[in-house]
Amino acid sequence: MGESIAEATVTKWLKNEGDMIKLDEPVVEIATDKVDSEVPSTYEGVLIKKLWNEGDVVPVGAAIALIGTEAGASAGATAEPKREVVSETVAQPVKVIEQSIDAAAAAVHVSNSDGARFYSPLVLNIARTEGIGMAELDQIPGTGKEDRVTKGDILKYIEGGRKSQNAVASPAQVSAPAPAAEVVKAAPAKHEGPKVMMMPGDEIIEMDRMRKLIADHMVMSVTTSPHVTSFVEADVTNLVLWREKNKSRFEKKEGEKITFTPIFIEAVVKAIKDFPMINISLDGTNIIKRKNINIGMAAALPTGNLIVPVIKNADTKNLLGLVREVNDLAKRARENKLQPDDIQGGTYTLTNVGTFGNVMGTPIINQPQVAILAVGAIRKRPAVLETEHGDVIAIRHMMFLSHSYDHRVVDGALGGAFVRRVADYLEQWDVNREI
Repeated sequence: MGESIAEATVTKWLKNEGDMIKLDEPVVEIATDKVDSEVPSTYEGVLIKKLWNEGDVVPVGAAIALIGTEAGASAGATAEPKREVVSETVAQPVKVIEQSIDAAAAAVHVSNSDGARFYSPLVLNIARTEGIGMAELDQIPGTGKEDRVTKGDILKYIEGGRKSQNAVASPAQVSAPAPAAEVVKAAPAKHEGPKVMMMPGDEIIEMDRMRKLIADHMVMSVTTSPHVTSFVEADVTNLVLWREKNKSRFEKKEGEKITFTPIFIEAVVKAIKDFPMINISLDGTNIIKRKNINIGMAAALPTGNLIVPVIKNADTKNLLGLVREVNDLAKRARENKLQPDDIQGGTYTLTNVGTFGNVMGTPIINQPQVAILAVGAIRKRPAVLETEHGDVIAIRHMMFLSHSYDHRVVDGALGGAFVRRVADYLEQWDVNREI
């Protein structure tokens, strides 16, 4: 499901237990904070058992269904009731396949006095962050499959139940000297927003699922990476004049509209080649230098949320190839037809805040990347030009570039030089360039 995705929600089962499933036939619909998609079966057979219900949040790496692969044909040939098909399939020595969302993260089991209890990597990560030990984690009631603790369970425990337990400690417990670790554990788990006072006429609007996940992802990014933003102003007059001269002819010839986005991406790719240490990720204290240059481009959905489809190996594509891929991804994003692979593997992200009329912005890094570039609106403004006859004031097409980067691994010299190089490539655009 991608590097930054730890879980997915089962939104709809497309098959029932006992149903025949063909190879590559969709079995279930899932949703993440980035995209909704169908999970196809990698085997042909009978759906023996659903391991999760609709609405369950499933950790990446967990099995979601059991499929019997040998008795499928005979079971499907006879119109037997669902219960008999399942019973017959289980009774026979069939090969059972675990159909999983992805194998990117392994399921985790922790032994306790009652046996083995499942904890997803996401739940364990939250517990570790909040200082919850295994003994305390074992006491949290779970609402998931086989009483498993879900993300919602542990967050509810942290926000409500855990505070209550700390608040109702006995007098003896309060007066007794607590170990340092217990004092830290009793502190508030996380900063909460201010109490909001409702006023007459106010309306409460519940966040949709995607907005909640985006909110969590944004908070995680800001708390993970110390953000620094550098700004550069670029004179893109030659670029604007070139596009105005060529856009009609280009559309007639290629059947594609040429926007500024692929041009910006081309400049970013060139700058990454000059400064490859921008194209990295950080894993603990290990810096991962990416071989491929995969550019994510933020695109608006009809709901108002944003999604970031990825142009893979952007450095191997010419401007025409970038135009076609940008247009294709943007179109499928608007139509909600992106596939999980379309949003995976990004190594650097570009967001165009100029499409909203903004001149600049301070974007949040798309983890696990270490930098993101925001391009602002192109505006006509008076600017000072240096000529052989002296300085003059002229009307020029100007724009701001805003580069946010992770100050743990990208210092100001690199972050600033990179965005300056992008601006240089845009300013040096050849007005006579052929495409």
